Amino acid sequence: MKQKTKKWYEYLWIWSIVYFTLGFFNILFAWLGMIDFLVPLIFAIFSGNKGFCNKYCGRGQLFRKLGSDCKCSRGKAAPKWISSKWFRYGFLVFFLTMFGNMVYQTYLVAAGASGLKEAIKILWTFRVPWGWTYTAGMTADWIAQFSFGFYSLMLTSTIIGLVVMLLYKPRT
Repeated sequence: MKQKTKKWYEYLWIWSIVYFTLGFFNILFAWLGMIDFLVPLIFAIFSGNKGFCNKYCGRGQLFRKLGSDCKCSRGKAAPKWISSKWFRYGFLVFFLTMFGNMVYQTYLVAAGASGLKEAIKILWTFRVPWGWTYTAGMTADWIAQFSFGFYSLMLTSTIIGLVVMLLYKPRT
């Protein structure tokens, strides 16, 4: 039997682990997450499909590795409403709204109207007590504010993905 040769992009799951690890120790590494935000968007605009998500997404590969290879997923088919257009687009609008709110909070800090909130939040509600991730004065407050907000967004979406992976098929 011939052994299947792995392609370079099958190792992109490592990127997700590196990203969250770096951000855990210094929040300014959260800016690297813009790669995960912009590259799929560019792919979708120029290819007109979600090919990036199906093939190259590091988090999707991480979910596959944990769900299939490590057998952490129930492997059940997701309910039809999860794959419906209204849910997918509704979820997209929700996350874009959260991203817009994060950008607005960053603007407020940059404009001096609001002070830096050194907080990583899960599900936009629960504050994570990581006080060592940033030392005030390392950079402009708005850069740090964006970092905290973006890392929170990436962490939240990954946690949601992990829960869905546990309940259904790994890349649901």
